[in-house]
Amino acid sequence: MIPSRYGPVLFPLVMTFFMAGAVSLLLTVVNLGLPPDFLLRWLANWALAWIFAFPSALLAIPMARRIVGWLTAVRG
Repeated sequence: MIPSRYGPVLFPLVMTFFMAGAVSLLLTVVNLGLPPDFLLRWLANWALAWIFAFPSALLAIPMARRIVGWLTAVRG
């Protein structure tokens, strides 16, 4: 079992794995249709998307938390 202290890094790692896969699948289908080499093209696009998405998420998550905190703060 992985120690819970790695959670702040593992969450965006796993989340971006799925999100990059879904978005790259959609964009690959939209731009190419379903050519014979679709799977290889999609996997290449997925890898590229994930390489970009993971560090982006590490930077974006703290900002998103602050924005959500600001939007949901009780004002009085």
